[in-house]
Amino acid sequence: MTALPASTIADPDAPARAHWKDSDEAKGLMLVSPTLLYALALLLLPILIVFAYSFWSQDYLTIDHSFTLDNYRTALGEPIYQDLLWRSLTISLVVSLITVMVSYPIAWFISFHGGVHKSLWLFLITVPCWTSYLLRVMSWKVILGYQGVLNTGLMSTGLIDKPVTSLLYNSNAVVITLVHSWAAFAILPIFVSLEKIDRSLIEAAHDLGDNKIRSFLRVTLPLSLPGVISAFLIVMIPTVGDYVTPKLVGGKDGVMIATAIQAQFGKGANWPLGAALSVTTMVVVSVMAGAVVLALKFFVRRIR
Repeated sequence: MTALPASTIADPDAPARAHWKDSDEAKGLMLVSPTLLYALALLLLPILIVFAYSFWSQDYLTIDHSFTLDNYRTALGEPIYQDLLWRSLTISLVVSLITVMVSYPIAWFISFHGGVHKSLWLFLITVPCWTSYLLRVMSWKVILGYQGVLNTGLMSTGLIDKPVTSLLYNSNAVVITLVHSWAAFAILPIFVSLEKIDRSLIEAAHDLGDNKIRSFLRVTLPLSLPGVISAFLIVMIPTVGDYVTPKLVGGKDGVMIATAIQAQFGKGANWPLGAALSVTTMVVVSVMAGAVVLALKFFVRRIR
């Protein structure tokens, strides 16, 4: 009988570990590890730094590293920050709902009726994204302005006698601009989700007596829900922290929480308070995103 090596007797799991090192799983992990570490360094490390700053305090340019919760008391207790956060969440939620409602019919048309021109339709949808985001925001400022395209057009048709001043520098202008800016990003995930639907399931629903509306509610919409949720989150999460759009078209009625955060990191010279506002916003948005996902799933189950 062949005697086992002394190292194997001392460590009976050694052959298994040696075999795992040569497996496809180990090679795949080794291949992914550098990328994973790089992503963590770029994404997780900045969040941890901001999180640490939120528990410190600042006196002019001097950072006091003593642990304190005063920044969170200010972020959650001051009425001005409460109002800004609530306004930001409301605007973001409205923008996300409108964007998804506008994007879904477009994605559905391309998927079910685009035919051989689907690629062309998708190409045309992404064309506005080739221009600068700042340029697109400024274009809406021109359209909605006092002497803008919309007011000029309404006056030329005789619908109004003088320019309307309520089109720009308010929350409505922020919503309109954000919906236009993020529509393409919502159409694409919904389109991908619709493309994965087996068309025979819809035909089977028709054969069983469902009309087009009922088959849409019972088959198409539930199966495309992952794309709807993705589109909703893609729009909602960035718009809460949008700074450029409220700054250019929002006016005093369209100011959002990102403006307050930028002020603390800029002229306010209070990085810990800005970090606390950022962390608070991130947590609240995460909770709201989870609630919205559950609500969408519950809504789809109810209408089926």
